[in-house]
Order: sequence, then C-alpha cells, then structure tokens
Amino acid sequence: MNFTLITGASSGIGLAYAEQFAAKGENIIVVSNQQERNEEVAADLKQRFGVEAVALYSDLSKADAAEQIYEWCKEREIEVSTLVSNAGILQFGMFLNTKPSMAEFITNLHCVTPSKLCRLFGEDMCSRGEGRILIMSSMTAWTPYITVSYYAATKAYLKSFAQSLWYEFRPHGVTVTTVYPGAVDTPLYNLDRKQRKWLRAFGVMMSAERLAKAGIRALERGRRTATPGLFTKIAVGACRLLPAHGLLPVLKIPAIKRILAKL
Repeated sequence: MNFTLITGASSGIGLAYAEQFAAKGENIIVVSNQQERNEEVAADLKQRFGVEAVALYSDLSKADAAEQIYEWCKEREIEVSTLVSNAGILQFGMFLNTKPSMAEFITNLHCVTPSKLCRLFGEDMCSRGEGRILIMSSMTAWTPYITVSYYAATKAYLKSFAQSLWYEFRPHGVTVTTVYPGAVDTPLYNLDRKQRKWLRAFGVMMSAERLAKAGIRALERGRRTATPGLFTKIAVGACRLLPAHGLLPVLKIPAIKRILAKL
C-alpha cells in the first residue's frame, strides 16, 4: 500500500500537509516525537477523509532515526510514494547564548535525518521509476541570519542538498521539490492572536494551510523550487543581492544593538 510520509506532522505546517494530502485521498504516516498527538492526528485523518493513517513515534534528532523509520516501513510492507521532510525547530538567540548541545540536535534534525530519509526512500523510488520528495528549507537559506545561526545554516544545507538531488533523481522519474517559506503562523512564533492577524493581513506571515497548499501544488507540478508569498519572494530577492557584509551597518544601529543584547 502506498503512503505519504510526513515528518513533524503532529502540528503546524506538517499537520497542514497531512490534512491536505489526506483530502486528496492519500494514505498518511504521521511522524513526530509526540506519540499521543500522532495517534490523535492519525485517527482524525482516518475519520474525516476515509484514508489509512498510521502514527509513528520518532525522535528525529537522533542520528539513527531515519534507519529506524525505514525499517519500520519495510517490516510492514509500506511503500512510501511521497516523502515530506518538514520537521524543524526555530530558536532565537545569539550564538554564544545557545547550548553547545544545540549543534548536534539541530544538525541531526535538519540535515542528517532528512539526508538519510532521502537516501533510503529515494533509492526505492528510483528503483520503481517514480516518487516525490518535498523538502522544507527556508528563506533564511539565502544569506547569513544573526540570532538564528544554526537554523539558517542548516536550511542552507537543505537548499544545496535538495537541488543536487533534483538533478540526480530526475532521470529516474523522481521529483524533488524544495520549499522556501518566510514567516508562517505556527507556535514557533511567540505572538498573540492580534499580532498574527496583522502580520497575515500585510503578507509578512502566512498561514500553515496556505503554505502547504503552495508546496503541494509545486510538488504535483514537478517544480524544483517554490517560494510562496509575495513578501517572501521580495525578501529572498533582496537576500540574493545583498552581500553578507551588508548586515554590518544594520548591526551598528543602537536600537538593534539593544535588542540583540537581550537575546
């Protein structure tokens, strides 16, 4: 039986992907490190959309998480026709104020596990001559971002990695789509309801549902990349043109210096 496997599917963007894929009649594997929530989401998808949905607990920050997920699918004779690598974490703070353990945690979560999942499931897809992979990067992949140094760097890795896969997998009938979102209205941002409403109204932030819809549309069309939202497109364009040292004058602004001193 064919399934769409989605990491980080218990909430936020991953949940939006799960709901929209299920609405299209696709069976779903709900993967995250929240077992109880995984089961709730899987049960809800089955009831609402009449698809098969299974919950799989996995701590995706562990180095062997991908192998365990792959073996779990093999043991149950589950064929993953679509892989959505979505799980991630956004933590604000100056680099020296972050725990040293964050380096291993976030690189495993954003780089190691997605890479291994693509390697393991990608080989099966290429052997079958069909398959789809969607990788969630970020607009921060285009230039260094202070206060999110780990996040931006790992998203830049995904940018390069996914584009390489697109070229390698394309001759085998497998598409690889990379999505570069800007700010998304999820619990990752500690904002009240009114602030979120205004940010969405001005296009600075988009809903998880809108982002997932754009990602799936790009995936179905076999597109290599997708940058949803006008504001995000403008921001990415500016990042491409602005050299990294262009940040230096900004960092000298007194108000910015005071804000950074608190992070």
